[in-house]
Amino acid sequence: MSIFYKKVGGGAPSLIAPSTVSTFRPLAFQHVSIYPLSFQILAHSFAHRKKLSHLFSRDSALFAQNHPGRGYPSLPNSPTSAILERQNESQPATGRNAKEEPHAVTHATVSARAGRRVHNFNAGPGALPLPVLERIREELLDWRGTGMSVMEMSHRSPEFEGINAAAEQKLRNLLGISDDYAVIFVQGGGSMQFSMVPMNLCLPGKPVDVLHTGAWTTKAVGELKKGFLHHIAASTEAEKFARLPRRDEMKFSPDASYVHICTNNTIEGTQWTALPDAGPETNNAPLVADMSSDIASRPVDVNKFGLIFAGAQKNLGPSGVTVVIIRRDLAERADKNLPTLLQYRTHIKEKSLYHTPPAFAVYIVGLVLEWIESEGGTQGMAKRNDAKAGLLYNTIESSGGFYSCPVEKSSRSKMNVVFRVAGGDGRSAAAQNMEAPRNMETIEKKFAAEAAAAGLVGTPGHRSVGGMRVSLYNAVEPAAVEALASFMREFQRTSG
Repeated sequence: MSIFYKKVGGGAPSLIAPSTVSTFRPLAFQHVSIYPLSFQILAHSFAHRKKLSHLFSRDSALFAQNHPGRGYPSLPNSPTSAILERQNESQPATGRNAKEEPHAVTHATVSARAGRRVHNFNAGPGALPLPVLERIREELLDWRGTGMSVMEMSHRSPEFEGINAAAEQKLRNLLGISDDYAVIFVQGGGSMQFSMVPMNLCLPGKPVDVLHTGAWTTKAVGELKKGFLHHIAASTEAEKFARLPRRDEMKFSPDASYVHICTNNTIEGTQWTALPDAGPETNNAPLVADMSSDIASRPVDVNKFGLIFAGAQKNLGPSGVTVVIIRRDLAERADKNLPTLLQYRTHIKEKSLYHTPPAFAVYIVGLVLEWIESEGGTQGMAKRNDAKAGLLYNTIESSGGFYSCPVEKSSRSKMNVVFRVAGGDGRSAAAQNMEAPRNMETIEKKFAAEAAAAGLVGTPGHRSVGGMRVSLYNAVEPAAVEALASFMREFQRTSG
């Protein structure tokens, strides 16, 4: 590891090895302010973008304000030094507290020179829109003239209260959420909701009906077993969750507290297209939906649900914040002796600010919602996601059995496409009678490794089921799926 030091006797800063540290002293000890090497590399990577010139010039002005007579520090004779010097000379200084109007979060302008970005098919945390990442980068050091990052703000400040309120309003606008519903941002992930929902919504003597469709409903049932009446209204576990329950298989309780459903099963690769009606079909029990992996990926009528929850890290933003949309009357079901932090009414009353929130994550959710709106809202996302899933499933179906999807067609997810390689049994379908079986795990590991080498990351399936899984969340670009489809055809040609 190298460290940025300045020689005790003077001279220019330089990179030295730790073995020679004895005659050197860190710059900080000599009261010489300097930006970390990592920032200089970042600056060098992005300084060519005209759009970012104000970012660098603002920082330069702040540096000069705090260190009179000094310019922007940088590596000696580095391209960064020349770039920043030119920008410092050409850009006017701005006041620390000058408010700035942000540009819209729409299309990305980053060039290939800005760094190598892979096609990200991870199941969560998943891909974020590149325009959002650019906006974060621009506002990271100084959010709109405040002189600080959102990460440094007090959550009681008017600036963050505005960020928080704006994120809520954007979600309301995007999903058409009426005032009959509260929108809150909480912590603990979707998994926390497996406990928090029954704590708040269960009525004495009335069970929770569960439509059991995979690993995430298994976890929800596991929490219900710790003290809540529950009933499995339908399950396809006997079929390894390769399809969703049919209407004639659902048997709802006459007096359920609510019905729990996971709208998209990330591990098994299934997704509900037609949901049960929270009316006569469920005996008027409200529908509680875990939408962690498909919220905002398609239009949804919020009024059909009693409560929706979703971890943000797939379609709405980074990990660390969970969105809860709850009908206000249901929030009043909870016993007032329930721990304060576990009551929905607490967070509703305090507008998600009862305690320190995941501030930076909420900020990013607001940016992602703005990007979704710029792309045509949920209608635009649905069209985009239909095209991506259609291309990938067509590539699987047209492979002659080399690739196979174990999920019944009517239940297939547009968010998480699962498949096996080499016919699912370690052999190419065309060569089953001509060659010895190959080890399926070996060829799927080869697929994942070669895909990653080609810049296609996140293709291995969940460790509990194996195989391959490709997540097509909102931010995954159509070009990424086109690249994957091309890779799959070439992999079949060379390995089939």
